[in-house]
Amino acid sequence: MDTPDALVIGAGPAGLMAAEVLAEAGHSVLIADAMPSPARKFLMAGKSGLNLTKDEPLPEFLSHYHPQAPQLITAVSDFGPLEVIAWAKGLGQEVFTGSTGRVFPVAMKASPLLRAWLARLKAKDVRLMRRWRWTGWDGEAAVFATPEGETRIATKVTILALGGASWARLGSDGRWAALFEGHTAPFAPANMGLIVDWAPQMAQHFGTPVKGAALVAGDLSSRGEFVVSARGLEGGGVYSVSRAVRDGAPLFIDLFPDKNLDQLRAALSRPRGKATLAKYLKQTLGLDPIRWALLNEFGRPLPDDLAPLLKALPVRHSGPRAMDEAISTAGGLRFEALDEGLMLKDRPGVFAAGEMLDWEAPTGGYLLTGCLATGRMAGLAAAKRL
Repeated sequence: MDTPDALVIGAGPAGLMAAEVLAEAGHSVLIADAMPSPARKFLMAGKSGLNLTKDEPLPEFLSHYHPQAPQLITAVSDFGPLEVIAWAKGLGQEVFTGSTGRVFPVAMKASPLLRAWLARLKAKDVRLMRRWRWTGWDGEAAVFATPEGETRIATKVTILALGGASWARLGSDGRWAALFEGHTAPFAPANMGLIVDWAPQMAQHFGTPVKGAALVAGDLSSRGEFVVSARGLEGGGVYSVSRAVRDGAPLFIDLFPDKNLDQLRAALSRPRGKATLAKYLKQTLGLDPIRWALLNEFGRPLPDDLAPLLKALPVRHSGPRAMDEAISTAGGLRFEALDEGLMLKDRPGVFAAGEMLDWEAPTGGYLLTGCLATGRMAGLAAAKRL
């Protein structure tokens, strides 16, 4: 095989973006991926509607990334929501912005965009090798286990885009971290559901979305919708506060985020008469069945002064779902091990990008934008080095 100028290991969004940047700069590129087909996690994420990014002011957008590593903030500032939208349109994918600011392709799915992207890369002579699992280094050469046997590739620059440690069946198993001892933060689940051991009467509500409530944990809060499932709580609203919950903050549900304590107390001062409490709360406050069920699950015995509980209902849970069930992970290759262009300080010519870096962000377009942006930054830095 002809030795390419650049090697990209990992064919997710970060790796594909790095490969495209290098190819546009006129360099020959080889992509190696361990799976039989590229971007499997990207395709899975798009099954329920591919959330490309979020249309909001850049300072607010950047505030959702943690930690605020300079390289990450620079990458997303240079390739943020407006740039992601233009990139998608450049691949023939028209987009629309939903009521919450989330941006989706009109086709909703990831597959049309990925097909167009792979075709564009192929037209630039980018080669994609499937079922090539990276196993480490032999001197300057990257070593792969392939269907044809062990293969070594030595290039002038290498981009690592190996993913995090969730959804191992789709290729992100985090095994690469063993090769970077001393340079990685431990993996932890991010954007994950919470385990709740429900009382039997909650079974009738499994699958029901909770709307019109807010979740609060530490300094994070979310008005996003979440779902009561057989295993606990999940959905975008939970994911937005999951970092604080994972790190030990108690979780509370504000059942009436648009009313303050005084307003709730004023409403509850009306005579109840012979109405049941459930009917009374429905008539006075509009409390729907699912929020009433949560109040019973987490609030019993109910106090005489109900308003504070309605504003801060404590959630009893048994912690996060397993890491491999999380949408993404925290932890990974520390930014301190990388220079301003995402090149490893102790291995010149090798760059890293995407979810394998030690950052996290909630769902809602932030994750994909971060992967694309860091892939682009690494690709540009590698092209400059070449």
